[in-house]
Amino acid sequence: MIPQRFPTTAAVLLTALTGVTSACGPSDDPGAGGAGEPRSPYLFVWAGAENEGESDFLAVIDADPESDRYGEVLASVPVGVRGGAHHSEHVMGRDGHLFVNSFTAGESFVIDLSDPLQPTVAASFGAVGDYTYPHTFERLPNGNVLSTFQTRGEGNQVPGGLVELDPLGTPVRVADVADPADPEIRAYSVTPIPRLDRAVSTTSDMRAEAQGTSFQVWRLSDLTLLKTVVLPPGERGYEHRDPAEVRLLSDSVTAMMTTFTCALHRLHGLETADPSAELVHALPWADYATDECGIPATHGDIWLQTYASSAGSSLMSFDISDPSNPVLVDQLEWGEPWWPHWISIEPGGRRVVLTSGPGATESKVLIVLMDPETGELRFDSAFRDPGSDQMGVDFARAEWPHGPAGPGKPHGAVFSSPR
Repeated sequence: MIPQRFPTTAAVLLTALTGVTSACGPSDDPGAGGAGEPRSPYLFVWAGAENEGESDFLAVIDADPESDRYGEVLASVPVGVRGGAHHSEHVMGRDGHLFVNSFTAGESFVIDLSDPLQPTVAASFGAVGDYTYPHTFERLPNGNVLSTFQTRGEGNQVPGGLVELDPLGTPVRVADVADPADPEIRAYSVTPIPRLDRAVSTTSDMRAEAQGTSFQVWRLSDLTLLKTVVLPPGERGYEHRDPAEVRLLSDSVTAMMTTFTCALHRLHGLETADPSAELVHALPWADYATDECGIPATHGDIWLQTYASSAGSSLMSFDISDPSNPVLVDQLEWGEPWWPHWISIEPGGRRVVLTSGPGATESKVLIVLMDPETGELRFDSAFRDPGSDQMGVDFARAEWPHGPAGPGKPHGAVFSSPR
């Protein structure tokens, strides 16, 4: 979710092993899907500069399993700002452009990846009027991008808004998220649901000061706020805090929402005047210093959830064929303390890109292979730096295609369109 909520030291003890383990058994099979499945030739990884004086940057990695350069960083482009590179879009845009943000700098960028080996910065933007600190970007059917801006003005005192942007980041329309129903609202993520003419936004404070407990339902066509739904506490007492991400199931209508406190809700009645949330699952959670559920993803009847916990961190897969009764089917672990956080699924495929918070994998970009029928997970052991005996592409390096820029912290990452 946010740098301030990541532990400064790894706080999870899994096993004394030095490899990786899976509840379904480890595998060295690097296969990336069945014959004839579409494959994305590139990974686009948005990374934050670790050194003062350097710039956040976008790296292009060879993601073709049949390539002799699989795992090699092929190109990169700096944006001229060091600002805690955070979210990118969750899926690559059809126009070859990718929205990314350097949250702490309050700046966002549109990266032109129409030629993946020659990435360029096509546009940049900061505040839109009074709305500040853009965070999440989601594509609309018309090619525009629906975004959240956490606040109005500086100081983190006033809730922000939703902003529709054109493909180069120029504002088209804005809507304020402030509602007395939840004075702690900070616009975090937004999910368009075009089939219902709805969008759902969540509230969670990147600065960990406000503590929202609601989600908001909007009419997508004109960004009219229809209702702010305040979540009731669950029996554990934390399930309603910090709503995080909403994902649609395979019907493109059924919506489920996570919280950073590791609860999963099914949303009901979004097309009505009385939307609600059903708490369907909760994982153990104690404190933001040690526990957090990060980015989820869906593929068919599989729900993937990143889970960082003092009791053991993992990438988890759930069977959600019955959305009101998720069933855990697999857990992918690492043999050292880690903090899995960001995931994105290859369009039409079964590969998952994963980046992490502090811990053994903090500087790595990993690929996970998912069986879409069973939910079984395993690491792609073939995806690694050329010549390395360690899995993953490591961003703890001094040289990049754009020059000697020092180590980067990978965060948002997406596959290119398949071919």
